[in-house]
Amino acid sequence: MSSFSVYLQLGFEHISDLAGYDHILFIIALCAVYRLRQWKRVALLATAFTIGHSITLALAAIGILPVNTAWIEFLIPITIMATALYNVTTYQVESHEQSKWVSINYLFAAGFGLIHGMGFSNFLRSVLMPGEENQLVQQLLAFNIGVELGQLAIIAVVLALSYLALGPLNVQQKSWNIFVSGGAFSLSLIMALERVPF
Repeated sequence: MSSFSVYLQLGFEHISDLAGYDHILFIIALCAVYRLRQWKRVALLATAFTIGHSITLALAAIGILPVNTAWIEFLIPITIMATALYNVTTYQVESHEQSKWVSINYLFAAGFGLIHGMGFSNFLRSVLMPGEENQLVQQLLAFNIGVELGQLAIIAVVLALSYLALGPLNVQQKSWNIFVSGGAFSLSLIMALERVPF
């Protein structure tokens, strides 16, 4: 197996690892307000998140950006809580198609991706193969592609569930949003309290 394939798989497995579900929870919170027919918009949100985390992941991996692990691990659930709160307090079905609302969501995804990228960097540094420092760019690219593919898999599952809830089960969009965002908020609050760095 090539080095590229190894890091591609590592990226996919890291984002989809149920044992470290904080990144999964963030993607779920991002998806809470979308329907299956809006999958392209959600895929773009995932890409915005990937762009954000790619920047800090690369800077941290090459040692330019110092990472305070305790604070990053605390801030990751804070990003989930903020996304969930934004979903519930700001989202309205009739305004959802407006470009301003969508643009803010992309900024959220990219900005919070910066924080998650620093979290990814701890994992990536722990699995970097010795003697392959000259392949760091290729490893970073493969890892990020793996993360993106993992995110798209998570999005596919969440949007399929939303399709079932909003279609055959006849759940109202607002109720689904509150249910998903509320669940994400509650779990991330517990995580944040467990990770308080002071």
